Amino acid sequence: MTNRPNLILIVSDDQGPWALGAAGNPEIRTPVLDDLAARGIRLDRFFCASPVCSPARASLLTGRIPSAHGVHDYLDGAHVGTESQDYLQGVPTLTDALADAGYRLGLSGKWHLGASDAPRAGFVHWYALEGGGSAYRDAVMYRDGVAEHVGEYLTDVIADDAIAFIDAEQQHPNPFFLALNFTAPHKPFAGQHPERFTDLYRDCAFESCPQESPHPWLQTLNGAPIGGESDTREALIGYFAAVTAMDAAIGRVLDRLRAHGIEQETIVVFLSDNGFSCGHHGFWGKGNGTFPMNMYDESVMVPFIVSAPGMLPVGVVHDDLLSAYDLPATLLELLGLPSHEFEQGPGRSFAGLLRGEAPARPERPVVVHSEYGPARMIRTADQKYVHRHPYGPHEFYDLASDPRESRNLIDDAAYRDDQARLRGMLHDWFVRFSRSDADGRALPVVGAGQHSALGTDPLGAFSAPGWDGAV
Repeated sequence: MTNRPNLILIVSDDQGPWALGAAGNPEIRTPVLDDLAARGIRLDRFFCASPVCSPARASLLTGRIPSAHGVHDYLDGAHVGTESQDYLQGVPTLTDALADAGYRLGLSGKWHLGASDAPRAGFVHWYALEGGGSAYRDAVMYRDGVAEHVGEYLTDVIADDAIAFIDAEQQHPNPFFLALNFTAPHKPFAGQHPERFTDLYRDCAFESCPQESPHPWLQTLNGAPIGGESDTREALIGYFAAVTAMDAAIGRVLDRLRAHGIEQETIVVFLSDNGFSCGHHGFWGKGNGTFPMNMYDESVMVPFIVSAPGMLPVGVVHDDLLSAYDLPATLLELLGLPSHEFEQGPGRSFAGLLRGEAPARPERPVVVHSEYGPARMIRTADQKYVHRHPYGPHEFYDLASDPRESRNLIDDAAYRDDQARLRGMLHDWFVRFSRSDADGRALPVVGAGQHSALGTDPLGAFSAPGWDGAV
């Protein structure tokens, strides 16, 4: 077996790009992640492929866009048992490539890509949340197909399980891959987290989360924003506490690497599945916090940190536009493994950028794309165009003069040529990388959950409006 580094991929749940001390937020306390960034590389403009959980996670694993892998909304319906579906069945994944290369795979935490009770091929350790979310002290986890009811604080339970996996792997010569998938800081927020973390924010001004005037497309549930809770201040305390508690749990995992003397042999990557707004733009939530679904940077950008002692530079921040569909190829190249299988679509390895050797995409215009059903976005360094099939409304933002995306210039004649150029690029890109049997352009996606895989029941694949706030 070739001596390759271990890889730990840590994914938080619904963490805005702003919700990190190292990213410039002076209110939130993330000392472990801030230190990880100081000892590694932080990406300041990393985008999810879709601003909601399941499609975003599917893209992280496959390097494909939702209109190629076919997951277009958060997955609802049966998560376990004979009625559940493996939504990535037959689609090559990062974990498949790692297993083929001799890695021993472990999962601790959220999966939410169907059949959560069934360990995927190559996994020697499987401890998965039943669905897409839960209370923090009342969760159902599946360990190798067997249900376990968890009453302890879920963030710590997931970290403890990850530590146990790392401990057990010291008996094996092969490198390991650990998917450490927290549910934090996903709602519920208030009354969920240990007092030692909530007490940190009792007197917080929360200036980093201005409660702006309600967005005209705001979705509500029982009178509260669909992604938030009725008591906004308690929700803010809970959200911040969830991030800080997760930060502390990550610290315990990293401490275990040091205790085993394998920190220098392990690549650690931290990111979130999608972004989140806590009052930014006048709503709570991510892409489905509004209808039509939104593509604001708070929804489509996520924090990203990678640390690889002795392998990558330290204390570096890159502002290149990079995306979830670039991740599998990048990680494989960092591990010294072939990445070409994950560069057949839009994804391109940016390992050279991380190593300080090459720009991320010298052969392409520097743009990123996101989609959420019929809503599609193209973003350059200083402009953003959002197109909603078939009727709109469309949006155009001049990010150079309006980084907060507060002025929609879609009807401004001065930008007509820019809009036409981006609209053409957007169209051509999705024609190139979408699959006809998975294209989401005409799907009735309302942010209310996807119940079946495309091709099995396409008209019933997405539930009717009336989201229950599950994920």
